[in-house]
Amino acid sequence: MASSAATCSTQTPRSAAPGLRPRALARWLFGVAGLVLLMVIVGGITRLTESGLSITEWKPVTGALPPLSDAAWQAEFDKYRTTVQYQALNRGMSLADFQVIYFWEWAHRLLGRMVGLAYALPLAWFAWRRVIPAGYGPRLVALLALGGLQGAIGWWMVQSGLWSGVAVSHLRLAVHLLLALTILAGLVWTALDLLALDRRRDSRPARLRPLSIVAGTLLFVQLLLGALVAGLRAGHAARDWPLMNGRFFPEGVAAHGSWLATLTGDPFLTHFLHRWWAFVAAAGLVVLAAAVVRRGAAAGGGRAALALVGLVGAQILLGILTVVSGVELWLAVAHQGVGAALVAAAAWNAHVLGLPRAAVDRP
Repeated sequence: MASSAATCSTQTPRSAAPGLRPRALARWLFGVAGLVLLMVIVGGITRLTESGLSITEWKPVTGALPPLSDAAWQAEFDKYRTTVQYQALNRGMSLADFQVIYFWEWAHRLLGRMVGLAYALPLAWFAWRRVIPAGYGPRLVALLALGGLQGAIGWWMVQSGLWSGVAVSHLRLAVHLLLALTILAGLVWTALDLLALDRRRDSRPARLRPLSIVAGTLLFVQLLLGALVAGLRAGHAARDWPLMNGRFFPEGVAAHGSWLATLTGDPFLTHFLHRWWAFVAAAGLVVLAAAVVRRGAAAGGGRAALALVGLVGAQILLGILTVVSGVELWLAVAHQGVGAALVAAAAWNAHVLGLPRAAVDRP
């Protein structure tokens, strides 16, 4: 597929297939991005319900179907009962309760398969029709490779908790989540480049500007802290805000060997940092939005900036509500879902800021 995509990238899209425009590819990528966002949300539910270790094997093909008989369900349950998580946390769980957590992990994996097919099959079709614009073939294949890597990392993450603990490694969970969000940003950015190409045949791809890199780095740190909080179940470290258990800096922070291990492995410290770095990241994103507004409304700057600022405010509010609610499931899931949408909005704003001046001055 990589060779086909690379070959077709040298073709001119409208001369090869006049009925297809870059807009068609952009709509496809936006659709896949929507599936990735949904997968992030379902992944959040899987984590919050402690469902991730309910399926103890990786079967890329046959695993697409859930157990279809009482005997098959009992066999899956027997496998789960050999895990450390069952022995330590869920001993005595009924088969009906097991089916609930199994459903969420199965749904998460099924969505992963759907995302892969929704991306790979249209990519192969567009390559066969030779309608991928010049220069976009390698980028689209790179996104496909990242998707395959994401599946491998997902199983690598699950393996970390099956036989050696009651939960997956919080560090591997962070890698898994951050790669998903990176793929989401890449899909949105590429789709926006294609839309710009559809508007102007001479349009060049947008570039990352220094301000976008700074704002993106601040957001990346916040996302990393959020992933560590999720993996460590650190949201339960305190239920008050702005203080943590009545103090600004929480009691209970303990050394975990090196300073890096403490920084990434202590639930009280990661919770504290995630709370307050949120405002640093928010400031960077607001500055980015202001620059986008100044850049020009013709490229959608006003809509992009409004979406970004609105999502920043909603995300901070959801974070506070999640804490004071004791990590209520629907609030925590909304917090993760809006966080993914925030990544897409940040990519949108960075793209507007990075468009060539000609694309900004002319719709």
